[in-house]
Amino acid sequence: MTKITAIIPTLNEEIHIEEAIQSVGFADEIIVIDSYSTDNTVALAEKHNVKIIKRKFDDFSSQKNFAIDQAKHPWIYILDADERVTTEVEKEILDAVKNPKNKVGFYVHRSFYFAGKKINYSGWQRDKVVRLFLKEHCKYQGVVHETIKTNGELGFFKHKIDHFGYKNYNHFISKIHQYGELKAQELHAKGKTVNAYHILIKPPFRIFSHFILKKGFLDGYAGLILATTQAYAVLTRYIKLWLLNRNVK
Repeated sequence: MTKITAIIPTLNEEIHIEEAIQSVGFADEIIVIDSYSTDNTVALAEKHNVKIIKRKFDDFSSQKNFAIDQAKHPWIYILDADERVTTEVEKEILDAVKNPKNKVGFYVHRSFYFAGKKINYSGWQRDKVVRLFLKEHCKYQGVVHETIKTNGELGFFKHKIDHFGYKNYNHFISKIHQYGELKAQELHAKGKTVNAYHILIKPPFRIFSHFILKKGFLDGYAGLILATTQAYAVLTRYIKLWLLNRNVK
């Protein structure tokens, strides 16, 4: 019961994939589930001792759950390609699977980096995700910002992993459009509509929330850029929903 399968979902992650694989070298099995990358992601992954699964992307939860079903071992460690497990967290992972203390999974906090700068505020100071869990007790749900549904208690690691969220600003914007499209589809399926509040109030408030309430001003210009980009993400989501509701492509 102490063996671990690490799972890395990918789509055009050639800049990250090898370091990501090396980051989970402690795992007994590594699965790369790729959404038909058009760059060198798969070729670079094949240089390492990993199992590669290719699957057309539908949503984040389905993609991860599919890979989990292929895993040989009871413990799963999910690693986004832009994350790195630190040596301190690696030790916590190995200790946890040996003695989970009745926990079925564990949260880990992330140190977020943007434009070469560690972001200490701007809403990322409390960023945490479930990354290690027993597959028989946990399952992903949700289309965009997927969460873990568990039938047991979750613990917390003390140390943080590193999160290099975006290769560059263009990548940041492309992710916003990807997430925006998926979120708009989710809202559309629920019959949600768009009004002036979503367009005129929510985006400016997002700037205020990230830059003032979440202390983004302490991150300097990077904090201001992140806050305004988050506002753009909200605006994009509701524009896409408005178009979907009118059957406009």
